[in-house]
Amino acid sequence: MNLTGFAAPWWFLLLLVVAALAAGYLVTQRMRRKRTMRFANLELLDKVAPKSQGWIRHLPASLIILSLLLFTVALAGPTAEQKVPRNRATVVLVIDVSLSMESTDVAPSRIKAAQAAAKSFAQGLTPGVNLGLISFAGTATVLVAPTTERSGVVKAIDNLKLAQSTATGEGVFAALQSIESFSSVVGGVEGPPPARVVLMSDGKQNVGRDEFEVAAQAGAAHIPISTISFGTPYGTVDIQGEQAPVPVDDDSLARVAQLSGGEFYPAQSNQQIHQVYDTLDQQVGYQTVRKDVSRPWLILGTLICLAAAGAGLLTSQRLPA
Repeated sequence: MNLTGFAAPWWFLLLLVVAALAAGYLVTQRMRRKRTMRFANLELLDKVAPKSQGWIRHLPASLIILSLLLFTVALAGPTAEQKVPRNRATVVLVIDVSLSMESTDVAPSRIKAAQAAAKSFAQGLTPGVNLGLISFAGTATVLVAPTTERSGVVKAIDNLKLAQSTATGEGVFAALQSIESFSSVVGGVEGPPPARVVLMSDGKQNVGRDEFEVAAQAGAAHIPISTISFGTPYGTVDIQGEQAPVPVDDDSLARVAQLSGGEFYPAQSNQQIHQVYDTLDQQVGYQTVRKDVSRPWLILGTLICLAAAGAGLLTSQRLPA
């Protein structure tokens, strides 16, 4: 059992009592042996005393001590880390639809691979996560406000259209506004749900507000941005019959992630893209919590205590004192 801590470790002070009981048992056994050895007629002792049961006679007391140890651990409240689905969270997918996403260095193309992975991510998210969708090229467009309904998001992903320019900062800024608006409505007593932006892009911005300033704003608002770079340094697109280079800009996307407190993921193949989304699904859709795992200790302690009672009846025809 992988324990991560105890809710009430002060209960371990009872181990001193358990140790005292064990010591008392040993002292009692030694004193009993000394009293027996004082019997003057050893031949008569052999005839009237029952034959020694050896170590078996100590079994009931040993089991009682062991059960007390297990009960003490249970009282201390052992805990273990477990992943559980999030009941509330907000995620906004921000997808680059600039013309460079038409490059085929990631088969069948950057945009097609992004769409397939994004749909898989949306459909695999736990029901408690509100998912929104924003696309950006020269400007940003909110396609779907955060919602637990996945069909609208999947349909919007299928209908993405490419356009000119790359306004990464505008896309991220629109995501932050969407999260702020949604949080103000659903905040309630518990406050706004935890939020995250997932940015999928391939290139450095060339229009709009500065992406690094927006990323810093996200960091200040405690909204991490997970950035995924689609493509390789050798990507090209056809422009009027000529192949124009569109290398992926990992450095900019990595800096956006770092400024916001998020993570950067390079994805140069379909396999890598799906691995990234599997990782994000675990991070976004689930949370790690400490759960009480004292029940197995209680069950084991009870079973051993019953075994001690049975052993006491078999060895001395009475329950162990």
